[in-house]
Amino acid sequence: MSERPEAGVRVRLWDWPVRICHWAFVILLPLQWWTYKQGAMAWHERLGLFVLALVLFRILWGLFGPETARFSRFVKGPGAILAYVRGRSAPVLGHNPVGALSVIVLLGLLAAQVSVGLITQDVDGLESGPLARWVSYETADSARAWHGLIFNLLLGFVALHVAAVLYYLAVKRDNLIGPMVTGYRRFLVPVNAPRFAPLWRLALAILLAAGFAYWVSRGAPIPGVEPAPASDPYALVITEGHRA
Repeated sequence: MSERPEAGVRVRLWDWPVRICHWAFVILLPLQWWTYKQGAMAWHERLGLFVLALVLFRILWGLFGPETARFSRFVKGPGAILAYVRGRSAPVLGHNPVGALSVIVLLGLLAAQVSVGLITQDVDGLESGPLARWVSYETADSARAWHGLIFNLLLGFVALHVAAVLYYLAVKRDNLIGPMVTGYRRFLVPVNAPRFAPLWRLALAILLAAGFAYWVSRGAPIPGVEPAPASDPYALVITEGHRA
């Protein structure tokens, strides 16, 4: 969320990586739900790994990306949040202190959702995340319930986020959607345009995020280290029956 724009100075606010991340999450969340409901677990896992890469990229971009994307720039303490709510804060470029809370919560829930999904297994134990081999059978089994719970929490905060955007649009006459599409917005008075990150930082963030997601997709192999045998009681029964 950002300060109310007026006809006047046109400022480049969001770079294309931030905007792509934003709209990719908008598309991927319902796709993840749909693939699960359709039982298309192979696609569900592939899309989940893509979400993992996007979350990692957004975190990295929040550390050394452009000014408006950096956590250090828009994440504020209780005093700044209260001042904004009371209308006593100075104009803000990018996320305001309240909108920053929404960004952090949604990003945190996405990170938790995909992390739990990596170790989750289904009811029959036939489908599992790429990291399920590193945890016990009981942990992978209980992760399934957490995966569903976090998803419901995520849906609730997404609904709250959408409601806030619509409130800004209808009540405060502040269009927050347009700038996330075009990257630009207008301000009544001249403002200092934010600084953007060089391409080498973008390449580094993409490489790190994609490389980590690929490593996870392969089961997060560690040379010389193997996961402990799974403690699946059903697997033991099948094994014993096969030997008999």
